[in-house]
Amino acid sequence: MCEKRGEERGRCRLMLQLYSPVIMDKPVCLIDTESDGKLCVQQSALQILQQIQQPVVVVAMVGLYRTGKSFLMNRLAGQQAGFALGSTVESKTKGIWMWCVDYPTKAGTTLVLLDTEGLGDVDKTLDMPEQTFRYVTELTECIKVKSSNKDADDSSEFVKFFPRFIWAVRDFTLERKIDGKDATENEYLEFALKLKPGTSKKVMEYNLPRECIQKFFPSRTCFTFPFPTAPENVSRLECMDPADLSSDFLEVTDRFCKFIFNESHVKNLKDGITVTGRVLGHLAKTYVDTISSGAVPCLENAVIAMAMIENESAVKDGLEVYQSGMEKLKDSFPLELKNVSSEHQRLSKMATQTFMKRSFKDSEGTFMKCLEEDINKLFDGYLCQNEEASKKRCENLLSSLSAPMTEKLKKGFYATPGGYDLFSQDLEDIIKEYKIQANKEVKAEDTLEEFLKQKSVDSNAILQADKKLTEKEKKIMEEREKSVLLAQEINTKEQKQRQLEEKMEAERRSNEERMRQMKEKMDLELRLQREEAERAMDSKLKEQADLLEKGFKEKADRMTKEIEDFRSKNKEAEKESDKMFKKMMENMNKRHDETMNLMMRQHTLPLRRQQHSTKRLNNRNPVKDFVVCTAECSAVHPW
Repeated sequence: MCEKRGEERGRCRLMLQLYSPVIMDKPVCLIDTESDGKLCVQQSALQILQQIQQPVVVVAMVGLYRTGKSFLMNRLAGQQAGFALGSTVESKTKGIWMWCVDYPTKAGTTLVLLDTEGLGDVDKTLDMPEQTFRYVTELTECIKVKSSNKDADDSSEFVKFFPRFIWAVRDFTLERKIDGKDATENEYLEFALKLKPGTSKKVMEYNLPRECIQKFFPSRTCFTFPFPTAPENVSRLECMDPADLSSDFLEVTDRFCKFIFNESHVKNLKDGITVTGRVLGHLAKTYVDTISSGAVPCLENAVIAMAMIENESAVKDGLEVYQSGMEKLKDSFPLELKNVSSEHQRLSKMATQTFMKRSFKDSEGTFMKCLEEDINKLFDGYLCQNEEASKKRCENLLSSLSAPMTEKLKKGFYATPGGYDLFSQDLEDIIKEYKIQANKEVKAEDTLEEFLKQKSVDSNAILQADKKLTEKEKKIMEEREKSVLLAQEINTKEQKQRQLEEKMEAERRSNEERMRQMKEKMDLELRLQREEAERAMDSKLKEQADLLEKGFKEKADRMTKEIEDFRSKNKEAEKESDKMFKKMMENMNKRHDETMNLMMRQHTLPLRRQQHSTKRLNNRNPVKDFVVCTAECSAVHPW
């Protein structure tokens, strides 16, 4: 029960550490432009993201300037002001500004709001998002999913991880009617995305951006906002009382915010990798650096680079959890080996959990191996420190118990006829009391063996000087002392053997726990990968069905090959993931076997000596010696 409570407390401390909120009272600039025109990431913003170890939901506003983006972002942040609102034709938002706040409906999640610099000409009409369409069309040229085959079009993969597309139309005054019938906002959006039949250049230019939106963003939603207030008051939206705003405008704003909060999902990368604030910061830095160098950002390369950073940090985090716990345990040294092993297993489990939370794409188990080896090294060190503390306590105990004997030796108390018998009796009393007090010490037998070897010098001197004993009796006593020392040597070896078995059992259990957690994580990653592929496939099938329904049979037929290739790639990726997982588990088992064999080899020589000593002891028949000794001596003390 105490162990479970301790583990629960440790888990709570870990959760608090991982999910401490980062409070921002105002937005900060995340991405800016340097004097040479190149993009750069602001360090102050990166430092904020580095502190966010929670999963994040990212909401980014993109569109023309002076169209109300910042107003909506402030509402999402639950604030009246924050992101700058433009009151002139000049855009107030330069670069990309970031505001991180607690997610209102998801505990342990951070909402990251990104307000982008206004784009385009303010005089352009907003009835159709032509500029937005144009930017979506250019996505295939602005980002790559895979690093292999630079010229290949891998845009079919976008649907796996692209976010929900929300089209917010401001100052909407038209009637939402399609073919004379009332239409919903979403129906209006789909109508705006409707393709035109034909193959002329003009038709293809019209259809291409709409096809991209349909292809890349399977989840699409539309909100149409009426005028918020009288035109002369638009520049004062930030400081206006809500009562002075249009009730219809506020109703749509409220629906918009609730939709974002209820329907948005935690940001994931390809293969279901959850994005934390820290990972988002790495992504931003990697993408911006790549763009500034003139290259095209590649998601696969970015994930690999992030994985290296995150996995190295995951190992450090895991070691910190383990080491901090063992340092606290060290204050109680010396302890029984089973207590040290039990805490080692508990902390090793927590360290692995910490590692698993942060690591990803450790497909070959390289970083898991580092954590495992570093923990084992630390464990060996703590075992040595526990043994040193135990040895010191045992030595102090023997020193205290033997102090009266030492004093008697100084005064020559045993240098009289019958002195050997007195010395033997005192030594026997010391050993009995020592074994009572030190019976659970890991160095009890070791230290006693050294003590008896030291005292054998005094014992032999007293024995030879004792005139009460005959030469034959002295000979028997010498042999008996050798038997006792030999028996103690065997006791020491047996204690070491038991400790080896305990240590090997601890390693076995730790390895089982590591493999259990690894399997759990790999199963989750495989499930997320499968779900991601299924969502993407459903989207493609739906897109193909829509094309057929709307009469675009040729386009729908072309998609058949794309869908087949997509399905084939998904199956191959799943097989590859399963293969890598099995290989990782094999490597973990192999390392475990190597560790066990090393432990055995380190004790092979002592065990052989023990067997040899046992054989000698059996050949000498100490029971017979004891009978002879009893018959010929006045007293015998088999200490």
